[in-house]
Amino acid sequence: MKILIVDDEPVARSRLRELLADLAPDFPHRIVGEAANAPEALSQIEMNQPRIVLLDIQMPNMTGIELARHISARAQSGETDRPMPLIIFVTAFDEFAVEAFEVRAVDYLLKPVRAQRLLEALRRAMARVPSEHADAIDQLARATSTRRRHLSVHERGRVILVPLEQIVYLKAELKYITVRTIEREFLIEESLTSLEHEFSDRFVRIHRNALVARPAIAGFERVTPSGEAESGDPYWQVVMRDIDERLPVSRRQWSSVKNLVS
Repeated sequence: MKILIVDDEPVARSRLRELLADLAPDFPHRIVGEAANAPEALSQIEMNQPRIVLLDIQMPNMTGIELARHISARAQSGETDRPMPLIIFVTAFDEFAVEAFEVRAVDYLLKPVRAQRLLEALRRAMARVPSEHADAIDQLARATSTRRRHLSVHERGRVILVPLEQIVYLKAELKYITVRTIEREFLIEESLTSLEHEFSDRFVRIHRNALVARPAIAGFERVTPSGEAESGDPYWQVVMRDIDERLPVSRRQWSSVKNLVS
């Protein structure tokens, strides 16, 4: 059974390693890696395919719950056919653990972790069905008012975290989603509909294949097709801040987006 340890504190990771070594006779396993932050964890999961992740809650830049949302989103998007790793959260905050149990988290361990409690959690995790686990992560994130603040991009063997506030638009093209920032484009494999639902307060749909960040909309302009190669009726397109690119607004979406800019 392959296990990944994710904690920003080296002492905490060492403690878990020692406990797992003591539990080896009762729970055969292999520790496939350690990670001190979310990007390292995502890379380790991609490379080593752990079955269980021991995941800290309080980490810099991205919490353990947000990281769990990334893992769940990637599994549900169909980007990979590998089973989603089973996650056991590790925290020093008792009140946060209570919330997790109310939404059926796989398990929560309070620091300092005790060997018998860890063994119970490992056995409980292995008894969970992956689909139930993904649903529990989703409910946990909603109950704690926590959602992803980044989109994770797998690029050339590394993981890049793109902050939501830097994203100008999301556009579906074939099997990929183009994530556009002011500086460049990224490609991810997620559902545009799922992204719209998750970030409905930040992005608005302007076309069946495009979502635009509300703060990025500077205005709209009406375009009249012209020239021999052009045909059709006039249409509206979005004028965006900081980039020259324009995106068309479909007739169906125009009524719901035209009032975004006064």
